[in-house]
Amino acid sequence: MSDFLETIVARTRERVRHLPSARPAAAQNPFAFSKALTSNHIRLIAEIKSASPSAGAIVDNPDVQAIAREYKAGGAAAISIVVEPEFFRGSHEWLARAAKASGLPVLMKDFVIDERQLLCGVAAGANAILLLASLLDAKRIRDSIALLDEFGCDALVEVHDDRELERAVAGGARIIGVNNRNLRDFNVDLATAESLGAKIPPSTIKVAESGIKTRGDVDRLRAAGFNAFLVGESLLRQNDRASAVKALIS
Repeated sequence: MSDFLETIVARTRERVRHLPSARPAAAQNPFAFSKALTSNHIRLIAEIKSASPSAGAIVDNPDVQAIAREYKAGGAAAISIVVEPEFFRGSHEWLARAAKASGLPVLMKDFVIDERQLLCGVAAGANAILLLASLLDAKRIRDSIALLDEFGCDALVEVHDDRELERAVAGGARIIGVNNRNLRDFNVDLATAESLGAKIPPSTIKVAESGIKTRGDVDRLRAAGFNAFLVGESLLRQNDRASAVKALIS
């Protein structure tokens, strides 16, 4: 099986070489993303992406503003934006569009390997940025969180196995997402979150990611200690996305 993550990261290295310098300002509402997830109720992070290596095309040329408004109407707590341009066909421009249309905090998802990506994300309007523990060791996670803290921007540190969870905890992650999808072969198993959820420190905000399609999936993962859920493809493919969000959280 080819290693998809390695392929994507190699292309990201090329892209990062051409990133412009950014001088972001501090957030007007610091740490809005983590505030939106701090609740005992179900908190849904609804995702916007055009495509993925596992699913192919999902929504060609998505109307980001319209989708963001639908998610808000359904009761989403935040919006995730996949900005990677080649394999996911995303754009940094979508961050500001989604935030303005919905009034919700936005998470930037990319394959972060360089500090410039963090600064560009904050400058583009991200309230939170995804950090992959598969790509960053504990020190780089800690340094990235410290940099984002300067701008009032949260970090969602994503893990898929015990080793990555150890890195996230050692790096001081305050929000940890467990991706049920293996980014190396794209296989999905909700048992991943069930297994790792019990090992995440209790003071940490826990986010379950990928493979969540029904209210039954949400209830299953709530029993494993998760109150926040990141859902993308299954929502994007619905004709009535607001109702689809409501069905997951009501």
